[in-house]
Amino acid sequence: MAEGYVHWNGELNTEATQLLRAGGAMCVLPTKVGYIIATTDSAGLERKFAVKNRKRNKPAVVLCGSMQELETLAQLTPEIRDFYQKNWDKDILMGCILPWRAEAAEKYIPEEGEARNLVRDGRGTSCFVIRYGRAAEQIAAELWEKDEKLVFASSANPSGRGNRGKVEGIGTDIATEADLVIEADDYVTSIQPDASEATRWEQGVMVSFVDESGKLVPEQNGQRMVAPAPVLIRKGVYLDRILQLLSESFLSWDFRQGAYY
Repeated sequence: MAEGYVHWNGELNTEATQLLRAGGAMCVLPTKVGYIIATTDSAGLERKFAVKNRKRNKPAVVLCGSMQELETLAQLTPEIRDFYQKNWDKDILMGCILPWRAEAAEKYIPEEGEARNLVRDGRGTSCFVIRYGRAAEQIAAELWEKDEKLVFASSANPSGRGNRGKVEGIGTDIATEADLVIEADDYVTSIQPDASEATRWEQGVMVSFVDESGKLVPEQNGQRMVAPAPVLIRKGVYLDRILQLLSESFLSWDFRQGAYY
C-alpha cells in the first residue's frame, strides 16, 4: 500500500484521531457509500474546499457519532428525533437539514477563520448525518466524547465526480494533499455487494426539516396536510427503507430532488 495509506482493521484508527484532534488536518475516511474528506477546524475546511475545487456555498456536513451528540447540536422536535432514532436503531445512513441550537453553534463550531460559514448554509442550517460507516463513526464518537470536537466532511473526490467506492477514485490531488488515507474498499463493497459501478449508490439520502428561512417544520401530531412538511431532497442508499420510515413518522412529506441548493 502506498505511503500515507492504511487499511482499516475494524478498530478505531488512532493516527487519524490524533491528526484531527490536533487541528488543521485533512483525512480521507471510508463510509458506507465511498470515501469522505474529514476535518475539524477552519484550516482543515479551507484545505478541503481548495483540493475539491468546491463552491463555498455548499457546506460540509456534520458527522454525528451518537444520538446524544445530535441532540446537543441540532434543533429537533420529538417527531424528528424519533425519526432519527428509528434510522439509528436500524443502522441506516441518513442525513437531515436542521437548524443549530444557538448555544451549540456558539460553543462547538470553531470561531477562527471561516468555519461558521463553511459548515452552515445561508439560512444557518447544516446537514447532520448518522450511521455513515463504522470506521468514520469510531473517530467522530471518540473526538466528541473525549474532546467535544466536531468532525465535518464532504465526499473525497473532485466536486461533481464520484469516487466509485474505491480508494483509487479519490483522485491524485486529494490522495497527495491528505494527511492520511484510510482504505477499506472491502467494507464499502460489503454494503452494496450486488451492485455494479453503474447501479451502486454513491451518496446517502438527505431529508430537509426546515422551511425556506431555515426554521423547523411544524410537528404534525398525526394530522394530514400540515405545511410546510419534511422534504426528501436527495435519494441514495437505503432509499426504500427511509421512505418507509418517513411514511410511518409523517403523514405529509414531499420529494424534491436537489432542492437544498
